[in-house]
Amino acid sequence: MKTILITGIGGLTPRSIAKVIRRNHPDYKLIGIDVNEKAIGFFIKGLLDDYLVCPRCSDSEYFPFIKKLVAEEKIDYAFVQPESEIVMWGSYFEKHGEFPCPVFMGCKLLSESLRDKSIMAELLKDTDFIPRTLKVTQTNPRFDDVEKVIGFPCWIRATEGTGGLGSLKLENLSSYKSWLFINNQIPEFTVSEFLPGRHLANEMLYYSNEYVKGAALECAEYVMANIAPSHVTGNTAFGRFLNEDRINKFCDDCIKYLCEKLNVPAHGILSFDLKEDREGNMKVTEVNIRHMAYSGVMAQVGFDLIEDTIRIMEDGNANNVVRDQYYHYDKPYIFLRDVDVEPIVLSIEDGFVIN
Repeated sequence: MKTILITGIGGLTPRSIAKVIRRNHPDYKLIGIDVNEKAIGFFIKGLLDDYLVCPRCSDSEYFPFIKKLVAEEKIDYAFVQPESEIVMWGSYFEKHGEFPCPVFMGCKLLSESLRDKSIMAELLKDTDFIPRTLKVTQTNPRFDDVEKVIGFPCWIRATEGTGGLGSLKLENLSSYKSWLFINNQIPEFTVSEFLPGRHLANEMLYYSNEYVKGAALECAEYVMANIAPSHVTGNTAFGRFLNEDRINKFCDDCIKYLCEKLNVPAHGILSFDLKEDREGNMKVTEVNIRHMAYSGVMAQVGFDLIEDTIRIMEDGNANNVVRDQYYHYDKPYIFLRDVDVEPIVLSIEDGFVIN
């Protein structure tokens, strides 16, 4: 039996990870932590064996708490999910030469560079990987550049955070000024050309600079879209699993370009969000440095990076992970998700038809 720590257990993705582990390894002990004492993961029956409220990762007491927990509970390894924690664990490794317990994640420089969308945009500047993008702040909104370099309509979102934080399609300069005023608590944004095509996602596993495997899907509709000004939220209500090799190739090319520029190896789970332009060309909008919210439903249809992550942490290598850079689902699957129900996976071949 193994004892696994899952951080940020109040979030959708950590809960999904816990459910997959519980299904695959019912004898494993799962311990969840979160900064929020009302984290829903604490109270889902059967999800965890134990849970604790923890300090914020920016707090000086965070790592003493983690090290004490690892020692007392004999933690074998951890799934660290909130991106702020991933960066802090990277800092801890740089300072101490080891992690508090085994984890599977990239180096701090790669994590920091991808977490901050403005840094990623600067690294990918003048390439075909991203849309035309500018970093703007509340104190330097760059009105002329937004209007002349990017043009309207354009897309605005916060430089950090997930779930489409601060996202909106801006139609003109007046709407841009209004949005800065409404979101005055967000210090930095990226403004980029508006991409009207499909919203694609890709989850990839790298080990010591080797691209091991990846799979793609389309986010077609969003949970509670009408409550968001952008009509885009962090959760997909209806999605299609895709067997389109060009998505994997594009994302791998992008990662190789970034890692070469940063002079770091690609390592860990990297999850892409992409949008297509009017001609169907893909552009990167976000790269997450962790498992994405779709990991659980992808595992249901055979692409289980959660189990692969467990193999890597238990073996100390990726020798037993099947290489499959262009994973193809065996059926034309779709999935449906909502707030208070488990995701449902369906197959068109089984008689379900949806446009």
